[in-house]
Amino acid sequence: MGKSILVTGGAGFIGQHLCRKLLISGHDVRILDSLQPQIHGSKPKLSDFTCEGRVEFIQGDVRDRAALERAVTEVDMVVHLAAETGTGQSMYQIAQYFSVNVQGTALLLDVLQNESCARDIQSIVMASSRAIYGEGAYRCAMHGLVYPEQRTVERLSSGRFEPVCPACGDPLELLPTPESAPFKPMSIYGLTKQVQEQAILMYARNRRINGFGLRYQNVYGPGQSLKNPYTGILAVFSNLARQNLPIEIYEDGQESRDFVYIDDVVEATLRCIDFSGNYIGALNVGSGKATTVMQVAEKIRAFFRSDSSIAVSGAYRAGDIRHNIADMSLTNEVLEFVPGEPFEKGLHHFLRWVCAQNHEDGANYIRSVEELQAKGLMGNQQVGA
Repeated sequence: MGKSILVTGGAGFIGQHLCRKLLISGHDVRILDSLQPQIHGSKPKLSDFTCEGRVEFIQGDVRDRAALERAVTEVDMVVHLAAETGTGQSMYQIAQYFSVNVQGTALLLDVLQNESCARDIQSIVMASSRAIYGEGAYRCAMHGLVYPEQRTVERLSSGRFEPVCPACGDPLELLPTPESAPFKPMSIYGLTKQVQEQAILMYARNRRINGFGLRYQNVYGPGQSLKNPYTGILAVFSNLARQNLPIEIYEDGQESRDFVYIDDVVEATLRCIDFSGNYIGALNVGSGKATTVMQVAEKIRAFFRSDSSIAVSGAYRAGDIRHNIADMSLTNEVLEFVPGEPFEKGLHHFLRWVCAQNHEDGANYIRSVEELQAKGLMGNQQVGA
């Protein structure tokens, strides 16, 4: 029997894919989304989000109590995706990120707890982030499992980009990061996602319902916003490569990310929605494999047969981490989920979709970099260091 499901932020990248799958599964779907211009442009088409009228769409902000009351009325489950995203921008739009991510989540929970329009929901699923880990898990030859501190400006400016052991300063071996890792966010974005996750899981425990904090890694795939220059290096590099514009790579290009394809993300989320047991906690959603930023740039340039140059600048951004790989063992145990889309195949799907889209002005990306520089949030490797 289908459920009535509210998806906040449902007009976003993950939300659109998820809502289509929910409809196929026989659920009634309602979206609450503010249609932020940075993501959707100045004139978004509502038909893109309503699936030909099969989805009830409420345009509203998660900080608007009246909109939330309307959105939660007679729903069985909530999937909370609405959030400000992006590490770099969060480091100077601090109040905005706390307002949307923290206060918006607090207001949602307040409405669910206190308003008569909200019947007792069965489960709440939220988009958390691997950003709450910071650098994540590593192994030191002397001290074993460690979780490094944020890299210092002194090390970054001298071109020493790899994290070191917090106890002895020795080099480290990268490990997959499990959900048991301590919270060590290194950006405002990561900190707000930590608070979001903890608040929602606390609410679930108090109400004795299922609560899932899905720690998404670097999600990519068709439908990803090409308009937002602050998130998604695949989208940024694709825009630049299609216009034969230079691709600048920060640090030394060997920083790596766990890229997870949108279909795998949706599948893991659906398994939480359909979960028949009892669970309250966090789960990683990634591929369990790392790909370097240099590899990404080279693959994208080759696909488009682009004349773009690839320049390793040595620049670095405040709040960035060096590597990440998700430990997927707990997610497999709880959800019986194994990611199925290899990066090579998923990237090909994404780039074929990009070919059918209008390219975005490369100046948008340049302006985003200039903003970080103006705020003192970017540094450069010292010449000769």
